[in-house]
Amino acid sequence: MTDFDAIVVGSGMSGGWSAKELSERGLKVLVLERGRKIEPEKDYTDQMAPWQRPNLDRIPQDEIAKHYPKQYGGVAYAIKATTKQFWVKDDEHPYEETTGTSYDWLRGYHTGGRSIMWSRQTYRLGPQDFTANRLEGIGVDWPIRYQDIAPWYEHVERFAGISGSAEGLPQLPDSIFQPAFELTCAEKEFKARVEAAFPGRNVIPARVGHITQVTEEQRALGRSNCQARDLCNHGCVFKAYFSSLNATLPAAARSGNCTIVHNAIVKSVDYNAQTGRVSGVRVVDAETNEQRLYTARLVFLNASTIASALILLQSRSDAFPDGLANRSGQVGRNLMDHVSGANASGLIGGFDNKTVFGRRPGGIYIPRYANIARQDKPYKRGFGFQGWSAPTGNAGGRIPGIGRAFKESHRRPGPWRIGIGAFGEQLPNPDNRVTLHPSRRDRWGNPLAVFNCSMGENERTMLQEARKDAIAMLEAAGCTNIAAGPVFLTKPGNRIHEMGSARMGRDPATSVLNGWCQAHDVPNLFITDGSFMASSACQNPSLSYMAFSARAAHYAADLVEAGRA
Repeated sequence: MTDFDAIVVGSGMSGGWSAKELSERGLKVLVLERGRKIEPEKDYTDQMAPWQRPNLDRIPQDEIAKHYPKQYGGVAYAIKATTKQFWVKDDEHPYEETTGTSYDWLRGYHTGGRSIMWSRQTYRLGPQDFTANRLEGIGVDWPIRYQDIAPWYEHVERFAGISGSAEGLPQLPDSIFQPAFELTCAEKEFKARVEAAFPGRNVIPARVGHITQVTEEQRALGRSNCQARDLCNHGCVFKAYFSSLNATLPAAARSGNCTIVHNAIVKSVDYNAQTGRVSGVRVVDAETNEQRLYTARLVFLNASTIASALILLQSRSDAFPDGLANRSGQVGRNLMDHVSGANASGLIGGFDNKTVFGRRPGGIYIPRYANIARQDKPYKRGFGFQGWSAPTGNAGGRIPGIGRAFKESHRRPGPWRIGIGAFGEQLPNPDNRVTLHPSRRDRWGNPLAVFNCSMGENERTMLQEARKDAIAMLEAAGCTNIAAGPVFLTKPGNRIHEMGSARMGRDPATSVLNGWCQAHDVPNLFITDGSFMASSACQNPSLSYMAFSARAAHYAADLVEAGRA
């Protein structure tokens, strides 16, 4: 007899969806979260503006150097004195990088995982993203196409709450939208000039996971409209932005079928060679070091791309000497992130007497426009731009000083600044991988992660071209004082969009999962965090993790109902 029908490892973006869908289908679900419990009513208490905090809410440099060198280097905008508890301490959670490579593993261990810290840019993949590998002979072909996942995008969007505008772009399909945040006057002018100068390019409101027209279903979970206060990184007391803590986990709890255990660090997943199925999950308590075994009919790994790969690699047996579900040898390989580092900004005139009220959670987005209908660029795949605008005041943000005169100079009307930065696709590469250290262990006895991952020449060429495009668009918009430094490739992991470590595919010899995120080798094992991605596309991936998780959970529930799991 098993303890549960399903075990979900991880409570973040994808784990929350797995728990919700399985629980609502009537399965008894256990969620294992390696970190502490977070309760919004208790943990989201500090809602003061930075200027109301000591040292503008900054962490002292010596503390950054000791505890947060990786975390701060990747998310300086989000890790403050009052939010540092949401990010791991690097000295307490070490890992290694092979010579000549560097990786930024940015993490948060607590209820909801990084779903409470994400930047909430929310986009669907397009039809071209599911066929590019096959057409170009790179990686492996996705085993599904856009039309297979489209209904599940709709399913999760209605529940989550996505603000945006319908644009009818084939490469960036529309979502089920709530009203978009309005573009600023400067952005509207930028949009008009860029779209006139570059047919086929579009400047649209950023699509963000924020409620702007709350539904009854969302209201029933205690959620409400975004208040545009820009305190999201402190935790949203209005539960307006989507997170598993705000939405999916409460829905799972409401079903009466979901149990969450915190401080449960997974050591391995048990495999029964006689049945050919996994039977349970072994954990160690983060606080007491007590070891426990939980059993279930299904196991969903949602620990995040890297952590799920490590769990599989640690789960060795006679049947799987190289790691659970790893007959293909692909577990831990094809690690991808998005690449950025091509940024440009300029001053746009004509709006010196305009200002803004409130602080939107998103600015503008320029969807991918290159290499869609045909390959016509010196690089493969493409990129989109995320951007912003703001009035700079008469000082233009450039005049140094202190005191009353300095403050007043910034309050007087002045030009606006427009900035855009590219997010590009990283191609899958089996040599980009995470492995287990042969001897070093963490404080709970698990092997340390070892990263061998770098950006390639295609990513470098792509960003060089993106920089040129950014400057050209700012020039076409009539901007002056254009600033565009040299391209710098962000480190893998730095965009916090890691994916691909247990890719899906058609052939068990070259992939870990099938089109349902189900392990080829183990039919009751599912992995629906970013591990399943066969390519990275250039869009922020969280919405895809949600949709694939919901789809896989319903498929698994069908198997249970049919007595096949």
